[in-house]
Amino acid sequence: MPPAVRFFRFLLLTLLLAAPPALRAQTAAPPAMPLGVWADEPGETQVEFYRCGEQLCGRIVQRLHATDAEGKPRLDVHNPDPKRRNQPHVGLTIIHDLHYNREENRWDGGQIYDPDNGRTYSCYVRTVAPDLLEVKGYIGFALVGRAQVWKRVR
Repeated sequence: MPPAVRFFRFLLLTLLLAAPPALRAQTAAPPAMPLGVWADEPGETQVEFYRCGEQLCGRIVQRLHATDAEGKPRLDVHNPDPKRRNQPHVGLTIIHDLHYNREENRWDGGQIYDPDNGRTYSCYVRTVAPDLLEVKGYIGFALVGRAQVWKRVR
């Protein structure tokens, strides 16, 4: 083998081995978004996760007690924005702005709204099994908060 060919083979092999693993990992695509309908841990609410741009969002598609005693839709009466207090719970976007965090292997940086008290919390979503999601809402640090495991409905 001519010396020039041996040199170029050596150079190519050196470059491939010297490339940091982080550089190669940056080209890896994030896992599939957990799109579809998921039931919360008590089984009272179903949330549809959908793509909103490059982010992940979720809206209520079904609630166990979606209507009041008179059969009227339960409204978002605790919303801090008075203009939104006439919206029914079903159809509300309650999760938004989640983006994939490669280091934590989760959908992170989003917010989750609780229509039962009108409060919004930071949140993340992590796939723990093909049909199970960990959904955690928290204030400040993710170490303190409330997590649930949601099950895929469809």
